[in-house]
Amino acid sequence: MRVRLAAVGAIAVVLGLLPTTAVAQPNGRIDWIGSWTASVAEPRTTGTSATGFTDTTLRQVAHLSVGGDSLRVRISNVYGTTPLAVGAVTVAPRATGAGTPQVDAQALRPVTFDGARSVTIPIGVEWRSDPLPIPVPADTDLVVSLYLPGPTGPTTWHPAGYATSFHAAGDATSDGGSAFARLDTARYFLSGVDVTSRAAGAVVFFGDSITDGVVSTVDANLRYPDQVADRLLQRPEARQCGVLNAGISGNRLLTNAGSAGDSALARFDRDVLGQAGVRSVVLLEGINDIGNSRGALEPEQLIAVYRQFIARAHQAGIRVVGATILPYEGAGYYSEAGEADRQAVNQWIRTSGEFDAVVDLDAVTRDPADPGRLNPAYDSGDHLHPGDVGFSAMAGAVDLHKLC
Repeated sequence: MRVRLAAVGAIAVVLGLLPTTAVAQPNGRIDWIGSWTASVAEPRTTGTSATGFTDTTLRQVAHLSVGGDSLRVRISNVYGTTPLAVGAVTVAPRATGAGTPQVDAQALRPVTFDGARSVTIPIGVEWRSDPLPIPVPADTDLVVSLYLPGPTGPTTWHPAGYATSFHAAGDATSDGGSAFARLDTARYFLSGVDVTSRAAGAVVFFGDSITDGVVSTVDANLRYPDQVADRLLQRPEARQCGVLNAGISGNRLLTNAGSAGDSALARFDRDVLGQAGVRSVVLLEGINDIGNSRGALEPEQLIAVYRQFIARAHQAGIRVVGATILPYEGAGYYSEAGEADRQAVNQWIRTSGEFDAVVDLDAVTRDPADPGRLNPAYDSGDHLHPGDVGFSAMAGAVDLHKLC
């Protein structure tokens, strides 16, 4: 069974009632596969993530990559300061278009934890639900409602969700949607959905805001990993992959950055090894280290982290695809010294042979007339992040055969 369920380091993964072997099916083997994830970060010192919730139901949407015959939900209290009481959880497919909280109330299904509707999640851990035996289609929106009696205190969250979330007073987990109002586009506590699937496994797209999908269209699922998932779903089921977006806006290789998440190696166990059925990981990270240091870092410092990342992944039998760092001239933290570092790191990624494969996203996204800059057709306007069209070009450059 290709499922990594370990509690690693200081962050434990605590399981509900989970099968210890793959579920036997008449038409072939199935495994637990990660279909959707949101990498979590520390709360900020002000705002909703700092204050948390009391007697509130959160309704959040997970856009699934692969579908399956059953599912389980993951809820995180990794950065909580008190145990997290969850009074009830339901799931249902979204009934209407993107950006709404509507579901068919008759389709809502309760999620349990060790057979109970409620659970208290200790400080510092992620909790997985019992398996829920309902089929879920690929490439669809799963609506997850969490009732939080509270007060929760500061939240474990994902700041740049680029998907509308909703809230309602009291326990509205069985409500069709009329009780809910728009909250924001962050994600709170909800950290993943796994499915039982005949797919080949899962691929983690690991990185910073460019992987996270910053400035992509809200509720459109046009981040570059989403668009890779769309390509993978065109293959036969046994050659598909679950796609897990482990990007966090502002994340770095060398530094823990609060609401920008733990550094790459500090979150590796949780965001790569802690996912279900992972076969490969695509690593695109380093521009925030380069930019924020204004070139003061040596390329060898970043390369050392890449090597550690590769070694840890290989020890777990996971392939690593290295992605070159995109152009950034014109961005607020651009410097000539930083550009020299980017070029040196990209040269190592392309030529070292230490990755199992390389996707040259720098070559794909740069301006042919001015290679230090993003192609104007792909630039969102800040000269750092691609827009939806740029994400499409990035997704098209990924060799699907290298993923699973």
